Amino acid sequence: MSTLTIPPSLTTPRDDARTLYKAFKGLGCDTSNVIKILAHRDSVQRDLIQQEYETTYSESLSKRLSSELHGNLKKAVLLWLHDPATRDAIILRQALSPQSGPIVDNQAITEVVCSRTPSQLRRLKEVYLSLYHSYLDRDIENQTNGDHKKLLLAYISVPRYEGPEFDELIVQEDAEELYNAGEKKRGTDEKMFIRIFSERSSAHLAAVASAYKAMHGNTLEKILRKSMKGVGTDDSRLIRVIVTRTEIDMQFIKSAYYSKYGKPLTHAVRSDTSGHYKDFLLRLLGPDY
Repeated sequence: MSTLTIPPSLTTPRDDARTLYKAFKGLGCDTSNVIKILAHRDSVQRDLIQQEYETTYSESLSKRLSSELHGNLKKAVLLWLHDPATRDAIILRQALSPQSGPIVDNQAITEVVCSRTPSQLRRLKEVYLSLYHSYLDRDIENQTNGDHKKLLLAYISVPRYEGPEFDELIVQEDAEELYNAGEKKRGTDEKMFIRIFSERSSAHLAAVASAYKAMHGNTLEKILRKSMKGVGTDDSRLIRVIVTRTEIDMQFIKSAYYSKYGKPLTHAVRSDTSGHYKDFLLRLLGPDY
């Protein structure tokens, strides 16, 4: 469920483009107005605004924003401009080919690949190839390693069912297989984990997680956490999660965050961010209730 709030009475893309152009004129950027517009427009509206801006002013809105904004706000807004598949492709390319050094951002790669549906991954691979003239699976093959690489490649290549139905008997069997392959033995049978997590639907895996806890007391998260650790700054993760999930399921993420930590996600954002960057993220998150 999305947390994006759109005003009941919207201006036209042309009006928005004109307001943004005016915000860029003068000695400094009127950042508040930029945020006020872009943080309250959905992906279709943002695309129309960009088309109108480029047609009217003969320059790319993203390039102008890149020159006007700075720091984490710039990263968040530029990522927000894109449609979901393009955004995911950009995140993966940056994670697989970091400019700051040879360290691959495994956290970002895992978040994107393992949280998208098969149809979203198919579209992602198409966009990635179109943008970078390189195959996503080949880049993952070259830039990651070990069982993490095997899991990622399985996720983007194995067809999975996307519907809500699942077989309770298979759920119970999978929960027991994961226990036998993990907690019950010394070490972990990575092949079993990769097979189950890459072949089963999201609905099935949610049922497996519930069954696992009921059968064995611990959560699957506890045994998976060790293999899912990665690198990347806190701000990078914050931007990535909020920007990519606002229009999809941020309301559920906020609810889960509150259940786990006993406070709204917005409180954490307020305490850990500042200025226009904080304002932009809070507008995407929406009100607490």
